[in-house]
Amino acid sequence: MFVQEEKIFTGKVLRLHICASDGTEWLEEATEDTSVEQLKERCLKQCAHGSLEDPKSVAHHKLIHAASERVLSDAKTIAEENVQDHDVLLLVKRRAPSPLPKMADVSAEEKKKQEQKAPDRDAIARATAGLPACNMDRAVVQTSLRDFQTELRKILLSLIEVAQKLLALSPGAVELFTKANAMLDEDEEERVDETALRQLTEMGFPESRAVKALRLSHMSVPQAMEWLIEHADDPAIDTPLPGHSSPGPAGAEAPAEAAAGPSEEDEEAKDELTEIFKKIRRKRAFRADGRAVISLMEMGFDEKEVLDALRVSNNQQSAACEWLLGDRKPSPEELDKGIDPNSPLFQAILDNPVVQLGLTNPKTLLAFEDMLENPLNSTQWMNDPETGPVMLQISRIFQTMNRT
Repeated sequence: MFVQEEKIFTGKVLRLHICASDGTEWLEEATEDTSVEQLKERCLKQCAHGSLEDPKSVAHHKLIHAASERVLSDAKTIAEENVQDHDVLLLVKRRAPSPLPKMADVSAEEKKKQEQKAPDRDAIARATAGLPACNMDRAVVQTSLRDFQTELRKILLSLIEVAQKLLALSPGAVELFTKANAMLDEDEEERVDETALRQLTEMGFPESRAVKALRLSHMSVPQAMEWLIEHADDPAIDTPLPGHSSPGPAGAEAPAEAAAGPSEEDEEAKDELTEIFKKIRRKRAFRADGRAVISLMEMGFDEKEVLDALRVSNNQQSAACEWLLGDRKPSPEELDKGIDPNSPLFQAILDNPVVQLGLTNPKTLLAFEDMLENPLNSTQWMNDPETGPVMLQISRIFQTMNRT
């Protein structure tokens, strides 16, 4: 029996189920060594999607293995693509690539972008050529625009005086400010963390040094212990921090201020409410950050200069250093001066209904006092539902008046 040589070496014949995109289905037989491209050509002959004379007809179609959802590679054989007998293959047309834009469309798009582009320096010069010249020194303009944070302290000082006079007319004013005074007393004590102090004293450190270290390290035991070890041989280690002297002198100083107060304010009524106001003002006195004082004094600055710098910069060491090295403006004396009560800015603030209503709220007065002592708390009071609207109106009025 005569057997053709080519059939002896042919691979296994697979019966494949082909599905075209138009719904046509048929069985196609192919050997394992048949390439995917050859199988695709035979499938295209079966469904007559296009003429095989056009090479794009084969290139624009692809075979997909239905079970694995894989696109079969034209360069591989059926066996290499792991196609099995009775597998289902999908014959679909490839998506045509989006056509390239015509030159006219590109020009129109570029023209549209050019029209939307911001004008350059030459275009601005041509458009403003007919306008009268106006010579303005840019440095003068920058100086005239006052910073809100710088002026806020003056505004708050003046508004506090107005709020105190308004709240003094309420029936429960004495009780209200007595409670406020008690709240300030609790803050002024600055109690040291007893647990942290006990840990340091049990290690053998003297109590006075442990208290000083905890205040410098903001009650952090590891940092306080590190400071005590580093400064163990420092001759000034037992020197009290500024603003934290012994209770005796501090107690003696208060009556002197109280005695001096009435002489400076002879025109005020010497009643209980006035005395409470004086106590609140004294408790608002600036207290420097001890660690910042030591760091700046180690640079060679005098203690008084350091205290003034920290007061002006709200206890920010870097800003205080810049103040000491610069022109030292504003001066510490300017911090206690309020805004001119006859100025248009202050009159506009007082004429605002939201500000007028807020000044009758005791919480607004306490917020003003807190912002004077802790300027970083301004954000907290801006977000408060009671004091936030007042601060917002003050800011808006200041910005409006500053620009006009």
